[in-house]
Amino acid sequence: MAKKFETRLVQSGRAGTKEYGFVNPKLVRGSTVLYPDIATKQALGKRYLEQVALYGLNGTETHFALERAVAEIEGGTHCQIVSSGLAACTTPLLAYLKSGDHLLLPDSVYGPTRTFAETLLARFGVTTSYYDPMVNEAQAAGLFQPNTRVLFTESPGSHTFEVQDIPALARVAHAHGAKLFMDNTWGIHHFQPFTHGVDVSIQALTKYGGGHSDLILGAVTVNSAADWAWLRNGALELGQYASPDDCWLALRGLRTLNLRLKAHYASGLAIANWFAARVEVARVLHPALPSCPGHENFLRDFSGGCGLFGVVFKPEFSQKAVVAMIDALQLFGIGASWGGFESLVLPTAYSIRRSAGSGVFEGAIARFHIGLEDVGDLVADLEQGLAALRAA
Repeated sequence: MAKKFETRLVQSGRAGTKEYGFVNPKLVRGSTVLYPDIATKQALGKRYLEQVALYGLNGTETHFALERAVAEIEGGTHCQIVSSGLAACTTPLLAYLKSGDHLLLPDSVYGPTRTFAETLLARFGVTTSYYDPMVNEAQAAGLFQPNTRVLFTESPGSHTFEVQDIPALARVAHAHGAKLFMDNTWGIHHFQPFTHGVDVSIQALTKYGGGHSDLILGAVTVNSAADWAWLRNGALELGQYASPDDCWLALRGLRTLNLRLKAHYASGLAIANWFAARVEVARVLHPALPSCPGHENFLRDFSGGCGLFGVVFKPEFSQKAVVAMIDALQLFGIGASWGGFESLVLPTAYSIRRSAGSGVFEGAIARFHIGLEDVGDLVADLEQGLAALRAA
């Protein structure tokens, strides 16, 4: 029978309910795999594209269980677990690109991805152009060069939350013989990448996948045998590997992903609407609100969201005043990650890097992650934080 997502999330990547053994897949640590004879070793060695234990670097049962579960969530056929969210961005770029190729990155892209393109990829002979994440289909077509191999997207964008028109960008990329990559970390579960034309979907499992701010992990998912060969070969050639302990923790975290996302999204939207009504705020960059760039794309393509959004303050409040507000908050940690159970806040002025003319806002911006605390307690804390903002 057809199973709902909630059921598949609980069941995927583990033995069936009628199998003998423990509920959770076992944690397998190991480097060396022993074979009964050379013939078996040679036969198995030809199956490196499959989930077969050949050597520790190729993955263990723990890795394979997580890869099956993430592929289920993303709606793809194959998943490669890598060492971090950044590695999930860089590994497929290295797997698909070669010297002389051209890469298109959105101006809103995650800062370390931008740095990677401007340093290592540049040294390897790959050129990169940045584009306004809100380009339409016709504008996107004008960005392509004869050697453009990858159109990279990140939707919503890092820090400023532009929701890109992924189906339109997919049409343009494929018409030019290029691949469409997407950093889908914000939209885990709520955006199904492969139904919208994405070829390679990227997840920082450090965030909502783990859910408890205690692991570093990434995942790359594809939906075709050809893309799997590119990705898997590239990951193995790069020696990409993730700790089985972190994989096991991520598997445990995924079981409650659906419930956690519902809570994060509901609380985040409640506080985003509270901010939108404040006189100190120019606008709120939450994809579910009309004030966010690409809101119409969010309504069309997403089934929900998470707890991460931005707040643009009115011009009369300086960056110094925003910092005073952040320092005054008692329930919000000051931290660069997100997706855990805790609420976080960061001023984004130090993180926004643009070169294509996008990302111009009325005033200073702060990024909030709304955790699993009581909404009333968080609002009370924000009230006294805004008092510090006004007094600065």
